[in-house]
Amino acid sequence: MKKSVRSKAVLAVVLCLAGTVGFAESSGEATYKAKCLTCHGATGLANSGVGKMMKVKPATDPAVMKLTEAEMIAAVTNGAGKMQAYKSSLTGAQIKDAVGYFRTFMK
Repeated sequence: MKKSVRSKAVLAVVLCLAGTVGFAESSGEATYKAKCLTCHGATGLANSGVGKMMKVKPATDPAVMKLTEAEMIAAVTNGAGKMQAYKSSLTGAQIKDAVGYFRTFMK
């Protein structure tokens, strides 16, 4: 009887932990939400108030879609047009992860 109760308790803990891991966001997604979402929008379409006001191009714009990952990383690192540079507030890995997450919107 004790073994059955213990097994069920362990199973409940494992399921809870598995659910938590399943809903965790990637570091790129977290960085994007913290630093990029205001201008680029939740889905990269630049449909936020700030994005519209600044005329930010959406991820689906042909000019954006032709940019390589390296070009995007350079733009985020050093700034581009109206976008500020993030080299002093984000690590290279954070920038690369955020760009990788942004590129998932380019479909």
